[in-house]
Amino acid sequence: MKVTLPPSTLLAPLPAVLVSCSDGKQDNIITIAWVGILSSKPARLYVSVRPERFSYDLIKNSGQFVVNLVPHNLVAACDFCGIRSGRDVDKFKEMGFTKGKAQQVDVPLIEQCPVNLECKVFDAIDSGSHTIFMADIVAVDVDESLMENGAIKYEKAGFVNYQHGEYYANGKHLGRFGFATQRKFIRECGKGVKVDMSKAKYTKRKK
Repeated sequence: MKVTLPPSTLLAPLPAVLVSCSDGKQDNIITIAWVGILSSKPARLYVSVRPERFSYDLIKNSGQFVVNLVPHNLVAACDFCGIRSGRDVDKFKEMGFTKGKAQQVDVPLIEQCPVNLECKVFDAIDSGSHTIFMADIVAVDVDESLMENGAIKYEKAGFVNYQHGEYYANGKHLGRFGFATQRKFIRECGKGVKVDMSKAKYTKRKK
C-alpha cells in the first residue's frame, strides 16, 4: 500500500556538486543538486539556478561555469557553499580551496575536487522558480589518482549525493551497466531467488 503526496521535488538521489563561476572580476562557488546530463553526443548537461542567487548573473553574463564533483571529505564545504552567499563571503578563501586553471573556460576549477567538468552555456530556459542553464561539456579534468586503465574509478572518491535535505556518500559497488544480461542472474530471478548482484559480471550485447 502506498501513500500519495502532493507534487514536490522528491527525486533522489541527486549529485551534490560545487559549481564555480566568474564574471572576470569575482569568482564564486554555488552548491547545486539540480544538475544532470542532457545528451551524450554532444556531451551536454544542465544546472538549475534560482535568479536570486548571486551566481545566477555570473553564469548568465559569462556563459561559462565548471561543475566540480564533491568527494565525501568535502561535504562540509559543500554545505557551506550552499548556505552562504558570494555577496557576503569569498568562498574560495573561506574553504581554503585552490583555484585551478581550466583548459577551455575562463572560470577557475576547484583543485580539491578530483573531477571537474568545464561547461559553456548554449541556452537558458525559465522553468519557474529556477532557470535551466544548458551547456556543452567542453573539457573534463580528472586527478590521475582516480584513473585506472583509462577509466575513472569513481568508488575511490566516494562522491557526495543529496537526498531531500540529507547528504550521503557513494562508493559501494553494486554492479556494472548491463550486468543483468548475465544468464545466471536472469535464471535465478525467474525462480524468485535473491541474487548477490555484486558478483554478477557484465556481458556485452552483440551489435
